[in-house]
Amino acid sequence: MDLATLLKAAVDQGASDIHICPNKPAMMRLNGQIIPIMNMPPLTGEQTKTLIYALLYDEQKQKLEENWELDCSFAMTGVSRFRLNVLMTRNGLEAVMRVIPSKIPTPEELNLMPSITNLSTLPRGLVLVTGPTGSGKSTTLACLLNQINEKKKGHMLTIEDPIEFTYESKSCIVRQREVGQHTKSFNNALRAALREDPNVILVGEMRDLETIQLTITAAETGHLTFATLHTQDAPSTVDRIIDVFPSHQQTQVRVQLAAGLQAVVSQILLPRKDGKGRVAAREVMVMTPAISNLIREGKTHMIYSAIETGAKFGMVPMDRSLSNLVTQGIVDPETAMAKAHDRETFKKLCNMM
Repeated sequence: MDLATLLKAAVDQGASDIHICPNKPAMMRLNGQIIPIMNMPPLTGEQTKTLIYALLYDEQKQKLEENWELDCSFAMTGVSRFRLNVLMTRNGLEAVMRVIPSKIPTPEELNLMPSITNLSTLPRGLVLVTGPTGSGKSTTLACLLNQINEKKKGHMLTIEDPIEFTYESKSCIVRQREVGQHTKSFNNALRAALREDPNVILVGEMRDLETIQLTITAAETGHLTFATLHTQDAPSTVDRIIDVFPSHQQTQVRVQLAAGLQAVVSQILLPRKDGKGRVAAREVMVMTPAISNLIREGKTHMIYSAIETGAKFGMVPMDRSLSNLVTQGIVDPETAMAKAHDRETFKKLCNMM
């Protein structure tokens, strides 16, 4: 069985991820569950290595053999684009591939509310999309960047590891840089970005103190800056950023965030009740003077209350987003309640009391 056939079969079935490992058939994540892609025997260690090495060029193979792991991306004509992670385990060489749609979804296809799509019209500031791995953060960001690319005349610069969605230059000049291929690090690329006349900057992931610091600076200096974090809600996002810094810098970082942060969109994916894929529940925090003051004063524990009372500003707490999916019959109540911020509030919103 060749890899192209396996990948096409998985993509055609709607898989989000593909797993290649010894002693199992090729597997895929479909509607949140990992199942075999096709009815085929388990792969041997040699077959697994052959399939994986077929995706890599010589420099990547050398990098894998030196580091024992590798992050990259590739496209298969007529199938899809994929983000690839290769790793060494006690069973041998293994790989996980994330399916990246070749077509960037529209706001309607992602069911993005106006308060999220409006973020693409901001002139400057920091917008964060957060959530666990595999929650659709990159897809949401790609949709927003595509809106900018179609409607604004400017320069859009992305710094990613690896490049996921690809953009054609439409109204904007679009430059995409991959860490390890086009730049040595996020930090190098971000420092250079400030001299490259961008209007919009995408930072694939804020991984460390220096990247976070440079991302905040980019937003402060008049650029609309998008980035991701693996946090579950707006208060924990603010805390995560501040806690990365030494204690003597944290007051200044609170001031910078209070001035530059524009919004935090936190999302999770849940299986649909009808079994046809997954759907996103999204919490939205939009910066207001009240939330800015809470951040500046270190009262992040009070942000969630501000989100709950901020509907007129386009804010949506996670519990309301989850309850909307339940009342619309899209998600099973028990599935949604397991992800609720406050189960009693969630029950009231769903009229389950």
